[in-house]
Amino acid sequence: MNTSASSVGSSSPFDFLSFDFATPQPRQDADLLQQLSFVPGLKEILMLRQVHALEHATVWVLSEVKNTHSPTGRPSKIQLDDELLGGLSTDQGFYLYGEVNISDLRRAVTLALHRLTHGEWDLAVHPRCGTNLSVAMLLTASLAVGVNLMLPFRPIEQLIGLGLAATTASELAPDLGAIAQKYLTTAIPFNLAVENITISRDMWGRQGHFVKVNWRE
Repeated sequence: MNTSASSVGSSSPFDFLSFDFATPQPRQDADLLQQLSFVPGLKEILMLRQVHALEHATVWVLSEVKNTHSPTGRPSKIQLDDELLGGLSTDQGFYLYGEVNISDLRRAVTLALHRLTHGEWDLAVHPRCGTNLSVAMLLTASLAVGVNLMLPFRPIEQLIGLGLAATTASELAPDLGAIAQKYLTTAIPFNLAVENITISRDMWGRQGHFVKVNWRE
């Protein structure tokens, strides 16, 4: 994620493609790694997907507020996105950028891991993830090429077609990006254990907290 206010559980035309469609199993990645251990880089890919989900969930937990004005009069939790927080996942852990107390971060990571592995799989998806941007760019390019081939090669028709392609892509990209996150770029972190949290710099020299994780069977 190169992770406004938005709800994790917001409705969309693609709600039928939820995690319930393919329920995550605690042993699925460990079993896959055992069966395909000869595939180079497989463990790193599996770890990256799980770290990516943990990064998203941690940002959600840090952004979470309690709504004490619910219609029932009882406190309820609302997922709000703190746009000042961002993250970058690696196969060793993730960087968290933004102003955050390390004690709060430690609690948030622990809680995020617990909630993810106990059924709150929607926390693995985040609207500001770089996956969404990649999907939007790919979709826009694909539609633009299709329009270019289908319409007459006259300036007016081409401009109208490109406008329609861009509009269509912007409408579809958030939902398709969420689907890509659910099934391709994240996985529930059943095999991760948090080792430590330090202040470190990433490969571009940006400073942030680095949450280092280990793989466990």
